[in-house]
Amino acid sequence: MNRRKSIKQIVIAAGGLITLPQWMVSCGISDTSAHHSSFSRSEQELLASIADTIIPAGNSIGALSVGVDKYLQKLIDDCFEKDVQDNVKEQLEKLDVYAQSSNKKKFTGCTQQQRQELLIKVSASNVKAEKDFFDLIKTETIRGFNTSQKVMQDYLGYKVAPGHYYGCVAAKT
Repeated sequence: MNRRKSIKQIVIAAGGLITLPQWMVSCGISDTSAHHSSFSRSEQELLASIADTIIPAGNSIGALSVGVDKYLQKLIDDCFEKDVQDNVKEQLEKLDVYAQSSNKKKFTGCTQQQRQELLIKVSASNVKAEKDFFDLIKTETIRGFNTSQKVMQDYLGYKVAPGHYYGCVAAKT
């Protein structure tokens, strides 16, 4: 075996491992990096209110307690094209206008029943943009809730590795 070549490879590997965290930070890949949402504060509150209306916190957890509102923001920002993002923002604004005209309050200030009625109107709309908006938000809210760590582990019984290995089990012989 060539010792010089082996030592050279070990030194290169060690140097790479030492500088890897710095590379990750400079590339913007970090576990502490926060998502900078393209949604305004009022749009974020509206998304949170819609998620809370679709899956409210009752006797158990709701959509907001598992962070579905943050999931929706990141999902829409990172995974959908510009036209879908623009439609979501436009429909959020329209929903607030509907709430103002029918309840004399912003959507976030309405009661749970009033918010449900407004969302039912949007879901039954003949306007394709409104229907697409509601279908997207409802589907992704349910998906975000059902795939959250708390729901998966505590309510659905998800285990990372299916089946458990019991090494020392007394066998009846």
